[in-house]
Parts: sequence; C-alpha cells; structure tokens
Amino acid sequence: MAETGTIRVGIGGWTFEPWEASFYPADLPKKRQLEFAGKELRTIEVNGTYYSSQKPATFAKWAADVPDGFIFSLKASRFVTNRRVLSEAGESMERFLTQGLTELGDRLGPILWQFAATKKFEPDDFEGFLKLLPEKQDGLTLRHVVEVRHPSFQSPDFVAMLDKYKVAVVLAEHADYPMLADVTADFVYARLQKGSDEVETCYPPKVLDLWADRLKAFAAGHEPDGLEKSAPERKAESRPRDVFAFFISSGKVNAPNGARELQKRVD
Repeated sequence: MAETGTIRVGIGGWTFEPWEASFYPADLPKKRQLEFAGKELRTIEVNGTYYSSQKPATFAKWAADVPDGFIFSLKASRFVTNRRVLSEAGESMERFLTQGLTELGDRLGPILWQFAATKKFEPDDFEGFLKLLPEKQDGLTLRHVVEVRHPSFQSPDFVAMLDKYKVAVVLAEHADYPMLADVTADFVYARLQKGSDEVETCYPPKVLDLWADRLKAFAAGHEPDGLEKSAPERKAESRPRDVFAFFISSGKVNAPNGARELQKRVD
C-alpha cells in the first residue's frame, strides 16, 4: 500500500467568462477549454449535472478531453436531494445514475449529494437515503460524499452513520455553513469557499500553505489539528486516503490560480 493517497485540487466547472481573461489563453477556442483545464488541473466538480441530465455521448466526450489520472466529481441531481422524504428518492436516484455517467470510466470520481441549508438531520430518513446509495454502477465502483449545511448535522450520531455506510462528508470552509472535518470514508473531499477575487491566488499564500499541510496530512492517513469535527473524540482509521479539494464560490475569478498554486504545494 502506498504511504500516501493522491491529492487532486481543482475548481467547479470549466465555463466561466472571467476565466477567459484570468485562466485561459486569449486565443483558445471555447470548445477546447476543458482540454486546457484538464492539463492544468487534476479534478473538476461538475455542477451542471445537478440541474439536468446529460447524454452518454457527453460524458464520453468529457472523458476523452482530459488526460489519464484526471477525475470528475459529479454533483447529483437536485431531484434526489431537494425533497422532504429522502428515503423516497430511489426512482430519481436511479434515473441520475443510469443517464450514462459511467461513460466517464476511470475519470469518474466522487458523486456529491448536496442538501439545502434548510435540510435538518432526521436520523431515520437520512439513513434510509444512505441505504439507497449503490456501491457500483455498470461495474464501476462508486464513491459517495454528502454536503450537509444545517447545524443539526453536527452530531456524533451523524458521523457514526456515515462511517457505517462508508460515505464521506464534505469538509466545507464556508462563512456560514458548519465545518465537518470528520473522516468517514476512504477519501476526503474539501470545498474551500473563503476565497477572494482581490487575491491573485484566490487564497493568500500563507493560507494555501496551511491547507497544503492539511491535505497532505489527510492523504497520509492523519487528521490535522485546527479543523472542526462533529465527533471530536472519534479517531478515524489511520490509512492513506485520496484527497479532493475544490476552490468553489467566493473568489471564483481566481479559483483556477488557487487550485494550481495549492497543487504545486502538495505535489
């Protein structure tokens, strides 16, 4: 077993008009933006899959546009997560998982199930949702991560539940949403959302240094200090883990620069 997991740093999507000045070469055709981003970054979180389905050919093209080792994270359909009774989401979940996303092949990474900030932790119903998550789709092993944004999820019972089903929770650095730095799966998924358009590297260099140390600690199987856990007494198994980190939302103009700079620090 490797002594450390693979760390991939990226951004949300690859189409954003300001990036045509801050990230992409001036003469680059839009149809080649993913190809360029795939060479500059290690991962991208796709937001479009949250709003609508894609065709199998679209996923196949995305896979063909990026190099070996590049990973896509897909945000799952809102029709699954934006409902009162989560345990009744089976049909919508199947529709999402069978739309052709496995055309990504080995480029398919974690599936992000994002919940509204108003969604509270209801243990029985949430466990019913977790039971619906399949381990495989079309022969491909799936990795699942949930993003919960209501304070009621800051509970050791929630952490124990995720650990039981080997589902990760988003480690969110956000101005308003709670941070859950508990490790409950064989990978770690961070969304860094305190960037600034006024900072060329999205996050200041010293903060990038700090996050680089944290990501390397996670990859080596440790739990870094200084991050808020919901089950502080619980210790995750010490084992190498793959790590995904995305510069999302705030500071979006310079998110690609932040991703490149943080990747340099962890490589």
